[in-house]
Amino acid sequence: MRKDKDRDIAADPVLSNEIVLGLVQKHVPEAREVRQVDETGNRARTYMIGEDIVLKTQRPSKIRPQTSLHKEVFFLHQLQADERIQVPRVLGYGTEDGVEYTVMTRMPGVAARWLDLQGEERSRVMRDLGQMLRYIHQLDQAPFKESPFFQGSLRETDIKSSIEQQLAAAVERLGDRPPGWTLTITVEQAAGQILDSLPSHAETVALHANPGPPHTFVYPESKAFSGLIDFGDAYISHPAFDLVSWGSSEDQRHIFEGYTLEAPASGEFRAVWRAAAMLRLLRSAGRNGAAAFHEDLTHWLSQR
Repeated sequence: MRKDKDRDIAADPVLSNEIVLGLVQKHVPEAREVRQVDETGNRARTYMIGEDIVLKTQRPSKIRPQTSLHKEVFFLHQLQADERIQVPRVLGYGTEDGVEYTVMTRMPGVAARWLDLQGEERSRVMRDLGQMLRYIHQLDQAPFKESPFFQGSLRETDIKSSIEQQLAAAVERLGDRPPGWTLTITVEQAAGQILDSLPSHAETVALHANPGPPHTFVYPESKAFSGLIDFGDAYISHPAFDLVSWGSSEDQRHIFEGYTLEAPASGEFRAVWRAAAMLRLLRSAGRNGAAAFHEDLTHWLSQR
């Protein structure tokens, strides 16, 4: 066991300052100083260069099939079409000596996960995030759907069957009435109510995949939303799935408010949004306590 652990560490080295600067200077010749190495990413490592540049590398021991720096670069290039979308700007991309890397601008602020956002400050960040997600989803989808990075993603006709399969797995895991279950209906009946309201067809777009606390950035002084990072897990599905990456129904409601600020959502969109929220809730049953779980579950079952 120890040998396997040592081998993983050896396959995932922290690059020397000399190598990092050599890669960055190919794209930003004036770069001079590596200030910090950030290990908090699950599948990537970032090197802070000066005040406003980042070198991002994929961690070989943690690569997943759907995660790709190259896909993120492609996505970020598409996002440049709308100046309202606040994301890092790509300065360079390449592979050298087996190291795949991206050079990009640093998103100002800090990840929301490190801040205690409460009250109106929190709801304002959620609304601003929701509004920006709408801008992202409104981009021309042809480049995404034609790109090899998104081959195999869901088509419009797959949405209902995909949600049905995921709900079936959640029902099997929870059973009919898990400990602490207070509803008069069973888990399976609750899932049935969700499925009955789903449209047979629904639009699909390129999603961020997890615009949650690790990737939503906020200015720590003003508590204002600053932007979104990390598009390497992007995939194509219904846009509602990007609206439920924050756990509570209250956060999700404020994100929805921002998302629909400039244009309303259709009844079909609301049905899939409700299903996505319920699916997330059933998957995380018990993590936030039985009372909160049943309160949120009752809330979503009452929505139409």
